[in-house]
Amino acid sequence: MRKIFLCFGLTAFLLSCNDEKKEPAATDAGSTSATTAADPADLPYKASYSSSWSTAVSDADLKMVLTTYKDWADGNMAGLAAGMADSVTVEFGNGEHFSGTKADLMKRWTSFRDSLSSVKIDMAGWHRMYSTDKKEGYIVTWYDEYDTYKDGKVDSATYHDINQVKDGKITWYSQYRRPKK
Repeated sequence: MRKIFLCFGLTAFLLSCNDEKKEPAATDAGSTSATTAADPADLPYKASYSSSWSTAVSDADLKMVLTTYKDWADGNMAGLAAGMADSVTVEFGNGEHFSGTKADLMKRWTSFRDSLSSVKIDMAGWHRMYSTDKKEGYIVTWYDEYDTYKDGKVDSATYHDINQVKDGKITWYSQYRRPKK
C-alpha cells in the first residue's frame, strides 16, 4: 500500500510542476536569479519524453477508461472492446508485449477472462496526465485486483496502469503488477 501512495505522491509532485514563467527572484545583492522552482537548472536528468504536463484530459476520456475496468470486472468484453482503438499496443504486467488489432487483443483477453469466475477491482486512485508538448493524454490508475478462477484458485495483485487515450479510445496500455502475497 505504501508503494501505491508513493507512486501517487510522485505523480502528484511531477504534475505540480508547470511551464508558467515566473519572475526571477531577487537575491540579497540585488541581482536576479534565472532559475525558478518550476524549472531548476541543476536537475541530474532531462526528460526523454516530456516534462511538460497538465491535467487537461476530458471527463469523457476519464469515464471511458474507468468504464473499461468495470467492464473487465463484470465480464463485459463488448463494452471493454468499445473503449479500445482499432490498433493497440499493450505492455503486460508479466513482461509480455502485444501490438496489433483490437480484434486480436480481445480474443486474447476474452480467453483469459473466460477462465475466471469473478473479478473484483478496488480502484485506489487515478490521475489525468496531458503532455502539453506531445499533445497526448493519459489516465494513470492504481488498484488492487482479485481474480477467482473457475477451479476456486484466487490470485490477487496490486496494479499501476498507464492508459494512453487518443480520439476517445485507448491506444496504448502499460501495466505494472505486484503480486499480493
